[in-house]
Amino acid sequence: MKVLVVEDEKRLANLLKKGLEENAFVVDICYDGVEGLYLVETAPYDAVVLDVMMPKMDGFTMLRRMREQGIETPVIMLTARGEVENRIKGLNIGADDYLPKPFDFAELLARLTAVIRRNKGQPASQLCIADLHLDLNAKTAGRGGVDISLTSKEYAILEYLALNQGRVISRTEISEHVYDMNFDLDSNIIDVYINRLRKKIDRDHPSPLIHTKRGEGYILSEEL
Repeated sequence: MKVLVVEDEKRLANLLKKGLEENAFVVDICYDGVEGLYLVETAPYDAVVLDVMMPKMDGFTMLRRMREQGIETPVIMLTARGEVENRIKGLNIGADDYLPKPFDFAELLARLTAVIRRNKGQPASQLCIADLHLDLNAKTAGRGGVDISLTSKEYAILEYLALNQGRVISRTEISEHVYDMNFDLDSNIIDVYINRLRKKIDRDHPSPLIHTKRGEGYILSEEL
């Protein structure tokens, strides 16, 4: 999952990035609403963690402009503890959830996972494609009852393909969702990871699940 953190407290923003990346999220950070709005307008995100009080453009204005443009990315707003009016205002504008500062990171992680699942219409904590199973909470995978050892990046790519099972996903789409804004689009690293996943998931199985659509991308499916 790819998340944008918009928070002007740089120490907090960097801590959130580190913590989310340790939980298999891909994270971009910025420190004001103007840049935050630009990023959500130009790149796909699964969710936004948005502070209220920021320079250049506050969180309310950024959220309002997102919704006016039809950008329905889930948003969790960070508010000062006790500011009930701000929480109500954020929810009325279009926030999906809020979290008062200071907060426990585990709670943010749980709320973030929940709003992303609701937005994708997938309340379950597991995904199954044939005999391939993914546990979205534990970030693990297995096939035919056998656990598969995956790196965090391998899992992230597999999860993204699984969440879009049956649909061809281009290399650009994959890179935009599993790498941050500094990724080199000319790199062949996506192909390298797909080959590694094939060896771990499809080897020794009569029915491959990862397929290549020449000139288009990859698809995770029981059959083409």
